[in-house]
Amino acid sequence: MPNIQLISRESYRITAALWLFVPLIGAVPYLFAPCSLSFTDALFESISGFTTTGSSVIVEPESLPAWLRLWRSLTQWLGGLGLVLFIVAFFPSLRLGSSQLYAAEFSGTQQRKLHPHMSRNVSRMWIVYTLMTILCAAALFACDIDSPFDCICLALSTVSTGGFMPTTGGMSGYGDTTMTVLTVFMFLSGVNVAMLYNLFSFHWRRLRRSAEFLVYALVFVVASALCTVAFAASGTPWLTSLRFSLFHIASTVSTCGFYTATPPEWPFVASVVTFMLILSGAMAGSTGGGLKLRRLMTLSIYLRNYFSRMLHPNVVFTIKIDRQVVPADYVNKIFGFVFLYILFIIGGAFALTLTDIGIADAFCLAAANISNLGPTPIVGTLGAGLSYTLLPTVAKWVLMVLMLAGRLEIFALLAIVSPSYWHRR
Repeated sequence: MPNIQLISRESYRITAALWLFVPLIGAVPYLFAPCSLSFTDALFESISGFTTTGSSVIVEPESLPAWLRLWRSLTQWLGGLGLVLFIVAFFPSLRLGSSQLYAAEFSGTQQRKLHPHMSRNVSRMWIVYTLMTILCAAALFACDIDSPFDCICLALSTVSTGGFMPTTGGMSGYGDTTMTVLTVFMFLSGVNVAMLYNLFSFHWRRLRRSAEFLVYALVFVVASALCTVAFAASGTPWLTSLRFSLFHIASTVSTCGFYTATPPEWPFVASVVTFMLILSGAMAGSTGGGLKLRRLMTLSIYLRNYFSRMLHPNVVFTIKIDRQVVPADYVNKIFGFVFLYILFIIGGAFALTLTDIGIADAFCLAAANISNLGPTPIVGTLGAGLSYTLLPTVAKWVLMVLMLAGRLEIFALLAIVSPSYWHRR
């Protein structure tokens, strides 16, 4: 087969086409489901699955036939690493084109590579991803889940940080051991895939040398401690507060979106911490969503250098992460991405308020879905008690746009809707 080379414009077209047409095909099984979903609801469920958002219009997942439940979980797993990476993995003849597709899929952040050859790099990513899924399913089966089928579906949702619930009550029907296993694998799923490769290859020192991983672990520990204290202060027993906080923070920071029975009192501190984690997200190069910690670290270093330059105007400062200089064009892209990210949240929330959704709920919905988080307790009754089925049709289409924007890192989506992009050159 001849080598195929792609330019940036073509790679964006292929990326956008995949993420627009594959969910359309994925919606077909839902149209023939016993739950009789409309086209909007079927497409909503499909896009939510492939983008690993986890927002669902299906009220009783356990009532679905086994084949549809498996398909529902597989859509998340396939979209976890990205649909484009399937092409890169199975079509090595792309050569230079694979690099362009890889850049288009992760247009908003720098990615660590496991191998100089792109097809081998992507193959190793899929190997790590598959191994994580197998280990998660095996660990769940060793707990109190009797059905291997449920273990597989739950593992597919966990490792992909998709968050589709296997039962109506979320995770409240599972025991403490299962919740602990899910907490561990949700935390690991928020780690960069290259870092997980180092973990499985016993290169643990590289984890300690990764500034982003240390920040990720620190955020998890601090946020869990804050929520534990807040829940305990509101009257929840300490052990229950700790167990719930670890699960909730792992679910939120990884943007998995699993939820369980909440404590009787939901303190405001927990809402603030949750909302901040929704925006920050997990590590770059993971299956999680959000702004990504690497971007936030870069911005914080830039701001520190900016204020230092005010005091020492003749000193030249550089931005370094893991002893590597961050290019100036990448810093500029981060500023653009963060601006667009906030703009999409504001615009999405405004559109949702036009459908008679409250302002607080609209902002939480917009932030959660563009971060590909889906349902999670944030403020008031929003979260585990929220039914996406009851949302107006227009609101569902707004959320679908936000899901795709978050999964495509915004730039790829904006590229194809820009008139100048289609002009001949």
